[in-house]
Amino acid sequence: MVTLTDDGLVLEPTTGSDEFTGWSVNVDGERRGTIALREETRSSVSVRWNTGTGDGALPIATRAVRLVLEHAFASLGVRRVEARVPVERAGDVRAASIAGMRREGIVRGAADEPDRVLMARLVDDPPAASRDGFIALLNAGLPTKRVISQGLLRDPDGRVMLCELTYKSEWDLPGGVVEVGESPAVGLVREISEELGVDVSVKSLLTVNWLPAWRGWDDACIFLFDLGVVDPAITETMTLQPTEIRSVQWCDADRVAERATGAAVELLAAVADGDLPTYREAPLQPE
Repeated sequence: MVTLTDDGLVLEPTTGSDEFTGWSVNVDGERRGTIALREETRSSVSVRWNTGTGDGALPIATRAVRLVLEHAFASLGVRRVEARVPVERAGDVRAASIAGMRREGIVRGAADEPDRVLMARLVDDPPAASRDGFIALLNAGLPTKRVISQGLLRDPDGRVMLCELTYKSEWDLPGGVVEVGESPAVGLVREISEELGVDVSVKSLLTVNWLPAWRGWDDACIFLFDLGVVDPAITETMTLQPTEIRSVQWCDADRVAERATGAAVELLAAVADGDLPTYREAPLQPE
C-alpha cells in the first residue's frame, strides 16, 4: 500500500479487508471520503468511491479516480479498471468520465438494487486529455437516436406496398433499423434485400419523421425514401424472410387505414396531401 498524491489531494492507505485495497481521500489535511480497488480477475480491478455530493465533490472525485487509475496501471499491472456507478449519482458518473473512464452501458439492478452505469478504462486507451481520448469519451457517453429507414414503393394504380409482420398485428412500410456506421439510404437497401429478397433503387428523401416513444419502444427518427413506381408483379419474385415478414400487400388508402400502424397511416396521409415538409414530428399514437 502506498500513499498517492496530487498537489493538495492525498490518498492515504487504510486498513481494510483482504477483498479491498482502500485509501482515505484527504484535501489539505481534511478527510473528504474514501476510494478502494477490488481485484476482479488477474488483469482487471474495479474501483468504488464516496466523496459526497457537496461543494467541490466533483473535482475531488475526479482527481481521486485519476490517481487510482494511474496507480492500477503503472504499479499493479492491471489492464482494465471498471466502475459500476448507480445511475442517480450523476456527479460520480461525470467524475469517472472526466478521469478517463468510458461509459459501456447499463447494468440492470435486481430486486431493490439500483441500475448502474458500467464505466471502464483500459491500459492502452489514449490519454483522456488527448484529441483521440476526448472523442472516444464523448462517443461513449453521448446519447444515441434510433434511426429507421422506410421505403415508399407504389404500383401504377397508386397503391402502396405494406409488409405483414410476424411480431405485430399492424402492417408497416418496408425497411428497418439502420446499423451503426451505416447510412440511412444504404440501410434501407440492405433491409429490403434481406427481408424481401429484391434490390431497390433509392430515388429521394421524402421526409424525416420523428416518432415519440410508444408501446415500450424508445423514440426514433424515420427516414422515408421514395422507391418509385414498380410493376405489382414484383411481389411474385420476392423471397420473404420468414422470421419477420408473413406477406407483402398492395394497399389503397382504405386498406392502409384499416391495416397499417397508426404512425404509417398518419405519415402516408401526409404524403397524399402533397405538402410534406423535410422534417416533421408525428403525433403520439394511442396505446
